Amino acid sequence: MKPVKLSFAVALVLAAMPLISFAQDAEAVEEESEFPLSASLAATTDYVFRGVSQSDNGPAFQAGLNYDAPFGLYAGVWGSNIDFGTGGFETDYYVGWNTDLSDSWNLDLGATRYTYSGDKGLSGDYNEFIGKITWSGPVTVTGLLAYAPDYGDLAPKAKESYASLGASYDIGETGFSIGGSVGYTSIDYGNETIEGEAFDYGVSDYFDGAVTLSKAFGPATATLGYYDTFGSDAEELRSGSDIYKPGLALTISVAVP
Repeated sequence: MKPVKLSFAVALVLAAMPLISFAQDAEAVEEESEFPLSASLAATTDYVFRGVSQSDNGPAFQAGLNYDAPFGLYAGVWGSNIDFGTGGFETDYYVGWNTDLSDSWNLDLGATRYTYSGDKGLSGDYNEFIGKITWSGPVTVTGLLAYAPDYGDLAPKAKESYASLGASYDIGETGFSIGGSVGYTSIDYGNETIEGEAFDYGVSDYFDGAVTLSKAFGPATATLGYYDTFGSDAEELRSGSDIYKPGLALTISVAVP
């Protein structure tokens, strides 16, 4: 997805943020109804989204606000500084519905509006529709599908699709958790006819992978992750920009309340 927002609501860390599903017991649901608003704050050495740095391999500061309704609906806003050449800010608005299908299965359907300001290296705002299913057992496994019918302002009308599979495991009562994910991005740049001549702009695609280690400290969580892109057009993308190259990122996040 070029030096633009490659649409984790970050991957496993966020899914990588605008998108989190979890099962709750009756007491937790009651508490949620009393306190439907929650907030998050985070600082990271590199804002990585689906294997690609959104901050030019530099630090980012992030904040989010989320509202959860008792019947599964949720909505929120999340923001971070970004850098694709001149620096700027990303603000994501999301809405969705989350429900437990059983004691082990959870379904999350949502839509996110990605918006950008300041940075001239981006290709414009866009919407993405996201479906996610999670199985919670000894290991938590999450599958995600996403689709953007109008990806930025790329000509003539690019379509982006993304699929990922991730897993995480809590190590006893140590507070440590390990995780891993693999994802696949495909962008169809479309075709058009100009003065009777047909132009097909082709398809760009690549894989991304992540391995993470997290440690909870009360309301705070520290996550160290290794991120990479590979396969298909990844080598060509890497040769054109460092944001596609592998790297480490340390993220400290705090949930309120």
